[in-house]
Amino acid sequence: MFTRMKSAVANFMGGMMAGSSNVDHFGGSDLPLKYPYTRPEFLGLSPDEIECSADHISRPILILKETKRLPWATGYAEVINAGKSLLNEDQACCEVVVVRRRPNAGGNSTPNLTPTTRRRSSLPNGEGLGLREDADAVPGLTFHYWGLFDGHAGSGAAVVASKLLQHHIVEHLREVLDVLRNPAQLVPIIHGEEPTNHNLTPTTHRGITRTASLRGAAGAPGSPSHPPSTRFFTEKKVHHESLVMGAIENAFKEMDAQIERDKAVFNVSGGCTALCALFLLRKLYVGNAGDSRAIIIRGGEVIPMSTEFTPESERQRLQFLAYMQPHLLGGEFTHLEFPRRVQRKEVGKRMLYRDFTMSGWAYKTIEDDDLKFPLIYGEGKKARVLATIGVTRGLGDHELKVHDSNIYIKPFLSCCPEVKVYPLTQYEHGADDVLVMGTDGLWDVLSNQEVAEAVTCFLANCDPDDQHRYTMAAQDLVMRARGVLKDRGWRIANDRLGSGDDISVYIIPLMYGNRQT
Repeated sequence: MFTRMKSAVANFMGGMMAGSSNVDHFGGSDLPLKYPYTRPEFLGLSPDEIECSADHISRPILILKETKRLPWATGYAEVINAGKSLLNEDQACCEVVVVRRRPNAGGNSTPNLTPTTRRRSSLPNGEGLGLREDADAVPGLTFHYWGLFDGHAGSGAAVVASKLLQHHIVEHLREVLDVLRNPAQLVPIIHGEEPTNHNLTPTTHRGITRTASLRGAAGAPGSPSHPPSTRFFTEKKVHHESLVMGAIENAFKEMDAQIERDKAVFNVSGGCTALCALFLLRKLYVGNAGDSRAIIIRGGEVIPMSTEFTPESERQRLQFLAYMQPHLLGGEFTHLEFPRRVQRKEVGKRMLYRDFTMSGWAYKTIEDDDLKFPLIYGEGKKARVLATIGVTRGLGDHELKVHDSNIYIKPFLSCCPEVKVYPLTQYEHGADDVLVMGTDGLWDVLSNQEVAEAVTCFLANCDPDDQHRYTMAAQDLVMRARGVLKDRGWRIANDRLGSGDDISVYIIPLMYGNRQT
C-alpha cells in the first residue's frame, strides 16, 4: 500500500504530459481539444513567441505589450515552470463584460450559454468602451473581470475555465439583473411578482432584498386558511451583494459541471484552481477555489481577499466527509490523523491523534484499522489528499483516482469558492493602492508582507502618470519570485530557493474603481 501511495504522489507531481505546444494530452487521450493550448489572449503573442516562452531553462518573463489591452491599466506578468510540466499550466483572462436581460424575457431571465457580446476597453480606465449591442438588446450592467487558473495534471481544465467561467457568471447575474439595476428596490422571493403580504411594514434599507416568510406558505399560519401568527412575521433581509456572491458561487458549480460534460467528448486534461475578481456596482468581489491568493495593498497595509484551500486548511471538512461516508475511502484509508505513520508494532499502544471534531490533539489506543494510510498525509505544501492531490478546491479532476485503484478523489474536492467583498468606492485610493492576484508559484516563496513591500517600493519609484508602471511592477514581482539561475538552481533574496512553479500575477490599480459610476 505504501509503495502504491508513493508512486501516486510521484506520478501526480510529475504531470504525465506529451505533445507539442499546441497539444495537451493526459493519459494518451485521442479526443479532440475543446480549445487549443495558448497563452492569455491579451498578451497578443505570435505562435513563435508562445514557443519561445516555453523555455524551461531561461524562463523568460512575459508581460503586456500594450497596457491598453487591459482595463484600469492593469499590470500582468507570467513565467513558465522550471521543468515540472511541459506546458505552462497557468491561464489568465481579463475582460469587460455586459450583462443584459434578454428581450421579451419580462421579469424572468432564462439562462442559456450563448456567448456574451462584449469588446475590451479602448482606454485603460474603461471609459469609451463602445460595447457592442445586439439590435434588440436592452440596457444592462457592466462588470470588470479578472481570472487566474492554475492547472494540474495538464492545462486542459485551466484553458476551458479561462474561456468560459465569465459566461457562467453572466448567466447567473441575468437571473437577478432587474434587482441589481434598482438597488433601492424591494422584491419578493418569487422573481417577477409583487409582494402580497401587506401586514409587514416594508423595510427601507438600500441594497436589501426581502425573502419569503412562512406566513405565505400554503397551509402555514398567516395563509388564507390560517389566522396570522406573530411568531412567523419575521422575514430575512438579504443584501444585494449577496445576490452577486450567489451568482459567482453558482457559476463555479456550473463551470465544474460543464468540464465534466466536456470530458466525454473532448480532451480536457486534469483540473485547475480558480481565482477571479469582479468589479460590479461599486464593489469588488473576489472568488477563490484553490491555493491561489489575492491581497489588497492600501497605504502599505495588507488586506487579505482570499483563503487558500489545502488538505491542512480543510482537514476537518475532509475528515467529516470520510467519517460520514467511509465507503469513499475504499477500505484503504483512515479518516483519522496521526503525527506520523502508525507501525504495526504500535498496535495496543497509545498515540496522539485527532479527528474532524478536534482542533487539538489527544491520545488513543492504536487498533488495526489505524494502520491504514491516512486520508491526509504530509505537511505544508507536501500534504496530499488520498496521497494524490495537494489542493482541495477547484474545477475538474472528475476522473482522478488513487493510483492503481478505483478510489475516486473528486468527492473530497469542492468546486465551491469563497467569495469576499470589498466596498471599493468607500475609500479614496491612491495610485499605489492595488489588488495583487497571483497563483501559488508566487506565494510559495513570498509572504503577503514581502509582496506588499516589493510592490509599494517599486511603485513609489515610478512616475505616477506612467501607464506601464503596473505591468513593470508585475514583472518585478515575478522576477523576485522566480529568482536567478545559479549552480544550485533558481535562487531569490538571501539565497533562498526560488519558485520552480508556473507564476502568474495581476496588479490592478484600485483608483480606477473610484472613477466608475
